[in-house]
Amino acid sequence: MSSMEGKVIALTGAASGIGLATAKLLASRGATLSLADINAKQLEAAAKTLEAAGAKVIYTVVDVTNRSQVRVFLERTVKEFGKVDGAANLAGVIGHHAATLELRDETDDEFDFVMNINVRGVFNCLREELRVMKSGASIVNAASVLAVLGQVKNSIYTASKHAVAGLTRAAAKEEGKNNIRINGVAPGFIDTPMVTAVEEAQKVQKADMSAQAFQRKGKPGEIAGIVAFLLSDESTFVTGAIWSADGGWNC
Repeated sequence: MSSMEGKVIALTGAASGIGLATAKLLASRGATLSLADINAKQLEAAAKTLEAAGAKVIYTVVDVTNRSQVRVFLERTVKEFGKVDGAANLAGVIGHHAATLELRDETDDEFDFVMNINVRGVFNCLREELRVMKSGASIVNAASVLAVLGQVKNSIYTASKHAVAGLTRAAAKEEGKNNIRINGVAPGFIDTPMVTAVEEAQKVQKADMSAQAFQRKGKPGEIAGIVAFLLSDESTFVTGAIWSADGGWNC
């Protein structure tokens, strides 16, 4: 378990789910945190919880689809803490039609909604993070098991996560010369509000996990541990990887 003492980490999607679990884990290892999320109320509550536990935290309400807001978030981080050593780009959506509509019935609005947040959001974050990062920095993007697989009635989300994987791999190739590492984490079914929304859309008690080796949902903390590893000095020869954490779905 690598200490994160002295490291400044910026996180998007930090108000709930995997993002919040990652923030808590990094704080417990000594990291200084700059948190971002679009949900102002939940973000403030998360920051207060972390501060009460002794963490050094600032937070900024950010819509990741807006490049200017992302830039302000990162510039504020540098102004407050002097640097950005790592970033976890964890903001994302599953979409309104996930697991309910086939591609032939999908809408322009759904495509724009999902792609704008999941792809443009990561694109905006990567560009702005790379502007302020220096040698030794590390970035982790939220991909998905559906970054490497297809799934029926989930075409747009699947396409968005394939795009995240592509951005991750290409950027890693480009930034190797600058000694900046860029990786992705690829969760399967994790016990988060996003997965709960899919179950509600399908009108089932739990998502179909028959393709997995483990017949259970993962816990947000199980993904947070991988993100923390990829941000830490224990993974200094890992870049361009899409790190599976899917309970044996893609095996």
